[in-house]
Amino acid sequence: MYNILDLRSHSNPIKHFLIQFIVICSLVGCHYQRECLISGRTMGTSYHIKYNVGLFFDHQDLKNDMIQTLQDINHSMSTFDSKSEISIFNRTKDITRSLPISDHFFQVMTQAHKLFQITNGAWDGTVKPIVNLWGFGHTKHHLQKPNDSQIEQCLKQVGFQYIIITDHHLQKKVPNLELNLASIAKGFGVDQIAVVLEKHGIDDYLVEIGGEVFAKGKKTNGDPWRVGINRPEIDADVHDVYFAISLQDKAIATSGDYRNYFIDGKERYSHVIDPKTGRPVSNGIVSVSVISKNCTFADGLATALMVMGHESGIELVNGISDTECLMIQESATGFKLYYSDHFPRQ
Repeated sequence: MYNILDLRSHSNPIKHFLIQFIVICSLVGCHYQRECLISGRTMGTSYHIKYNVGLFFDHQDLKNDMIQTLQDINHSMSTFDSKSEISIFNRTKDITRSLPISDHFFQVMTQAHKLFQITNGAWDGTVKPIVNLWGFGHTKHHLQKPNDSQIEQCLKQVGFQYIIITDHHLQKKVPNLELNLASIAKGFGVDQIAVVLEKHGIDDYLVEIGGEVFAKGKKTNGDPWRVGINRPEIDADVHDVYFAISLQDKAIATSGDYRNYFIDGKERYSHVIDPKTGRPVSNGIVSVSVISKNCTFADGLATALMVMGHESGIELVNGISDTECLMIQESATGFKLYYSDHFPRQ
């Protein structure tokens, strides 16, 4: 007879059963995939991360890495944080001083410089004084149209060309110049969360921060991830989908002017400011969605296209590899849709 507590014998049936059980559980854990969700608040908005993993995945370790990454980005580029790198840069008046910046900040500023150049200044991260003047800044005052003199004076403090970017250092050429990277930071956050997911060995996921999205791989059932573009109307619910597409190994970012505006007399003024004129755009474009390999780039470009309008905007995008866009213009008869050459149709 054998002792049921003695598992040393190779002929022991209990040991044989346990080994088989462990092997089966390991195989199931490796190959069975389930969709999981992590959500929360960051950058003044919400985030939702869906990802597919096996049974024995360490979710807490992943969540800790995500939270730390988002905290680092906020500490770098949040204008709401008086101790952030961007706030320190904005307060600095000494044009002879070169400020050291983190790798996150440097990566965003490198992308920002590229966007400023290819859009001929339609994207400009220094429009903060103008945005504040029109009442759309986070220190909001009574929304009203400023006079021409105020606008012209404010424009003297605007211009991304007045920033010197060297290896992990920033320097300004105009003392009162200020940065606001809100139109690009959420996209960067999406890209960095994707990096965290990859580090944890996850190949199928969808990352969304404030409506900006990156998707890789597929859902657990093998279908591609589906992403909806909100209906560009003032009273539209956030879940009111106007246009939906499948997305795989790419990012999509959307910019719109239909929620943040004010009316002065008979005129409607949106928060989308043309950096060259210092005035809200009036080209009728109410929504722009950009698909690209990089969400940071897509986020910033969507804002720039709002300023550029559909003719020059579509022409620009058609000349950029791995990038497509949908521009929606409001007219008296409804919406008009303008597509770049290879934007996916529904």
